Formats: sequence, C-alpha cells, structure tokens
Amino acid sequence: MNAAITEAPTGTTMILRALARFPERRAFVWDGGSLTYRATLDLVGRLQAAMAAAGLAKGQTVALLSANSAETWCAGVAASGLGLVTTWLHPLGALADHLDVIEDAGASALIVDPGTHAQRGGELAAKAADRLAVVLTMGRADFGRDVVAAAEKIGAAAPVDLTQPDDYAVINYTGGTTGKSKGAIRRHRSTAAMSVAVAADFEFPDVPRYLAAAPITHVAGTKVVPALLRGGTVHLLKGFEPEKFLATLERERINFTLVVPTMIYVLLDHPRLDKTDLSSLELILYGASPMSPTRLVEALERIGPIFSQLYGQTECYPVSVLRKADHDAGRPELFASCGFPIASCSVSLRDDDNNEVAPGEAGEICVRAAHAMEEYWKRPEQTAETFKGGWLHTGDIARADERGYLYIVDRKKDMIVSGGFNIFPREVEDVLSSHPDVAMAAVIGVPHEKWGEAVAALIVAKAGTTPSAEALMQLVKDRKGGPHAPKQVEFVDTLPLTAVGKVDKKVLRAKYWVGQARQVG
Repeated sequence: MNAAITEAPTGTTMILRALARFPERRAFVWDGGSLTYRATLDLVGRLQAAMAAAGLAKGQTVALLSANSAETWCAGVAASGLGLVTTWLHPLGALADHLDVIEDAGASALIVDPGTHAQRGGELAAKAADRLAVVLTMGRADFGRDVVAAAEKIGAAAPVDLTQPDDYAVINYTGGTTGKSKGAIRRHRSTAAMSVAVAADFEFPDVPRYLAAAPITHVAGTKVVPALLRGGTVHLLKGFEPEKFLATLERERINFTLVVPTMIYVLLDHPRLDKTDLSSLELILYGASPMSPTRLVEALERIGPIFSQLYGQTECYPVSVLRKADHDAGRPELFASCGFPIASCSVSLRDDDNNEVAPGEAGEICVRAAHAMEEYWKRPEQTAETFKGGWLHTGDIARADERGYLYIVDRKKDMIVSGGFNIFPREVEDVLSSHPDVAMAAVIGVPHEKWGEAVAALIVAKAGTTPSAEALMQLVKDRKGGPHAPKQVEFVDTLPLTAVGKVDKKVLRAKYWVGQARQVG
C-alpha cells in the first residue's frame, strides 16, 4: 500500500486543524486574558512569520522557557510548524540544568517569557551566547528580541506546517542515573500518536474545561491538545496556590484537571475545600507520585468518584490508566495498582534475560507503542540498552493480576518521586559531597505522608568536623532547587557497602520502608 495513503497527520497539523474548527470558542483563559481558537491560530501564524524573519529555520533546535502561558505555547507550536525541534526547559529547573539541556540538545535558539523568567533568561542568553544564534522574548526584556512585538507588526499571516511525520519534533529531558539528564526524542508521528492515545483512553468530558496548574511544559501539557481536539477550553494558572485553584474550579465551572497527590493532600487539608462548589468536576487525573490509599479514600468521599490515575514516563507516555470505575472502595486492592494498559500500548513484564515472566511473577515493565520515544538523543549505547530485545524497558518492576492490572513493586533505578518531581540521588549526592566537611553522602527516598517520598541524606562527616544539616539542605536548594533539597539529614559513622564497595542503598532503605512497597503512580 502507498505510504502516503496510510500516513497520519503530524501533531502540528492536528493542532492547526483543531484551532480552525471552533473559531469562536475560547481556547485559553488565564488571569487577565483569553484567546479564542481563531485568535490562537492567528497568533501562531504571526509568530511563525516573526520567527522566520529572525532567522529561525527548519532543522534548528529551539529551547523554550516559560511558566504556563498561552502565548508561549503558541510559540512552541509556531516553531514546531516551521520544522524546528523544540525542547522545553523546566520552569523550576536550576541554571546549570538549563545550560546542560541547551548544550546537549544543540539548541541554537532560545525563546523566553520575561514575565516569569526575565532573570534566568538573561543569564542563559549571556552564558550560552556562543551557542545561541537567536534569542527571542515573549514581550519586552533587557535581552533578546521581542518576538511578540514583531508578530504584531506583521499583521495577518497564515500558519503553516512544514514538517513530515518522520521529522524530529521534540526532545523531552528526563533525569539519568549518571546525574545528567537524557533527552528522549520523538518524531512528529509520535507526538500525534500521543495525543490520540490520551484522547482515546482518558475519560475526558465531552467538552473539556481543563484547569492546568502544573507546568504544561511537562505532563500537564499532554492534555492541552486532546482538550482542544474536543473543542474545549484550557484554563492556565502559573502555579498551584490552593486558594486560587479552588476559586478557579468554582468560578469557571471546571470539569477536568490534573494534579499530583501532594496537591490533593493540600486541598483536603484546606479550610475552603468543603465550602467550594465542585459539582462541575467530572475528572481529576492524578499520578507521577505514590498516593496514600487512606487519603485517596478521603478524596473520593469528600470530592467525589471522579479520580483516575495515570502511569507513564518521559520515554513512553501514557502506558496505563486506573479509571474512575476502578476507584471502588469495595475493591481497595486496586488502589495500589497503576492501572490497566491503554489500548495503543503493548505491555510485557520481562526478566533480566528479556524473557516474559510467568503469570503473577514480578518483572520489568516493557512497552511498545507508536507514541514511545525514538531514542535517547546522542546516546546510542543507552538507547540500545533501553530497547534491548525490541522492547522499551521502563526500569519499573511490577506484577500483573489475572485481569492484567499492573502493580509496581520496585524500581530498577533509585529515582525518588517527591511531590511529582523526579529526583535522582546521584545529582544530590554530588552536591552534598562538594561540601568541604562531607566525607561521604548517600541519598535515598523515604516515605512521606504529604510528598509520597521525601529526599533523605545520610552523611559521613570528615574527621573533626560538624557540618550543619541546615547548611547542607540549603546547599542543595541553591544548586539544584527546592524539590531536590533533603527533607532530613542524618549523620552516621559509616555507610553499608556491597561486596564491590558500592553503598548498599537497599540496606539503607530497609529501616524506612519496612512493611511498605515503594510505588509509582
């Protein structure tokens, strides 16, 4: 059969078609403003014209930095349609991490929203000046060129999609066990497949009114396109403030949102929750962090039977979903599950020899899907290891029940998931070990009622020194950001070692996790 006949549209074409379909509806709403579908489509076209005039062209890679912003989202679509590879910098990331991503991705252009990241944008423009050929700002700033002003001067310009399904589209960065982020790159056909998978297997309201408080640069953003495909409205908050979050739910009659368990806990403990009209809510998606079954039951009782858990990772998202009907107090054992595989994702539990495990036995979750990443950017050896045997190996160990529901029991990697943030111990250990009074440092995740897991550091001090726990916490916060900072620091005389001289983290974790299983939502 002719490939041209079977080829699906790119993710960008999918967006442009959706925006053209509902011209009068509101596409985005935020404090102080909104954009209709027609205005969003027009803005994408004008931004493309301004970007092309600034020298951006197909094949380049552009890094974008912004809090939740409709205009910067449009800039990402505009760049993508011009054929640029996009990579989104985490809005809460540290300067060094942002610079690493720009360097690793080979970004020659940077787009920054100075309304939220003026200082960081200026630092990146200065420190990566030798790499960045073009720096554009979404508004006036002391650095770069104002692409919004340039777009306004251009007037009308029809948006275009210059890409083919097999062109590279996006590099999403995730942490790595080496302490350096790895870039998971996808082609345009993969980004389209992801949106279709999310739209098909998540129980979206017929016409979504989606509230995004978590960064749309990451998992919250995977719900934006499916919401627009249904003619919905995306309501944007620049962060999670419980008072504002609840007020927005009520005022805008929100029917769908995405949260991490920490946000649910905060809402349950907030005095305004029971005074807020949440009758419009039809779906609350949660994931990215372990969820307390006790608090989940409380949420179901107080907010309603509208919760659905998602599971996936940067390399392949989504993988499975625990639907609303699965959140049944009569079957509480399912609360420990990360759900049932979505229709468009093949899942196999495999052993260390890449053989499928027997029913009921634990094995590594391995997946195949059209929406999986293509490879780790510029890391052929790690790509080969991750895709050994033709399956993408997630690093998560799980068992499946007789119906196929997945239960994650451990991780091959030592990643800590705290309040929805993925934290790799090596990164924190490297910072702690840089302190002049620290001889050895080991970082593990320990159970935490609010955050799911908390970062804990075990420190062997150099002889004759007494480093301050507070100083060590602050050191990590300054270098890596608040989520990476240890919530507790314990000073020990020695650390247990394996036979080959590595710190035995299994032993370290044992006293904290006795009787509990570390899980991923």
